[in-house]
Amino acid sequence: LRSPRNPEQKIIKRVIALEGDIIKTIGYKKKYVKVPHGHIWVEGDHHGHSFDSNAFGPVSLGLLHARATHILWPPHRWQKLQPALPPERKPLRKEQE
Repeated sequence: LRSPRNPEQKIIKRVIALEGDIIKTIGYKKKYVKVPHGHIWVEGDHHGHSFDSNAFGPVSLGLLHARATHILWPPHRWQKLQPALPPERKPLRKEQE
């Protein structure tokens, strides 16, 4: 996606929550966030060392640029990416629940 702070920069993050989801944040100004309409919550794999939604909040879907499907570098890590969330980062609940 395009960085919310610098539109010239592209960043790769994992989508953790979709619009309507409630997520427990890691260091964001609010402990819980309901992802607003037209937005997603993204996080890097290295909590505390990642420039992600915990730093800048929900991200507009308009900044979404592409979807990563494979790891290509370094060659010993070549693999197809599987869509999965770490169990501790799943949304707490959906809006309609």
